[in-house]
Amino acid sequence: MESAAEEAVTSRVVAMSFLLDSDTCSAYLKGHPKVGNQCVLHHGSLSLSAISVGELRTWTNRKNARVKTKQSFTLFLNDVEIIPVERTIAERFGIERARLFDLGTAIAEMDLFIAATALVHDLTLVTHNLSDYLRVPGLRLVDWLE
Repeated sequence: MESAAEEAVTSRVVAMSFLLDSDTCSAYLKGHPKVGNQCVLHHGSLSLSAISVGELRTWTNRKNARVKTKQSFTLFLNDVEIIPVERTIAERFGIERARLFDLGTAIAEMDLFIAATALVHDLTLVTHNLSDYLRVPGLRLVDWLE
C-alpha cells in the first residue's frame, strides 16, 4: 500500500499531459528519434489543438507531399486527443492577444490559439518555438528537440 506522499507523486506524474505544437508533430512525422521516443514514453497523455491539425493537414496535402507522410499523420491522429477551439479557448486567446498588443509584442495568431489551448486545459506545450511562446505568462513549455 502506497503512502499519501507516494500517491501524490504518482498522481502528479500520471496527470502530466502535453499539447504538441505543430513543429513537434512535424519533427515526429519526419522521424526525429528524440521526439519519437518522447511520444512513446508519454503515449496516452498527448493532445493536439485543432489549429495544429489544420496546419499539419495543409503541409501533408501539398502537391509535393509524400503519400507516406500523409498516411503517417492520419495514423498519428488516432493516437492523440484532438482539442477543438471552444469558447473558453477563444476568450483566453482574446485576453492574451490584447495584452500582447498593448505590450507591442504580438505573436502569430495560430500560435496564440495553441497557447490558449494549453492554458485552458492546463497542458504543457511541447514546442521548439520557445521564443514566441515565452511571452505568454503561465504557459508551461518543454522542447523535445533539444
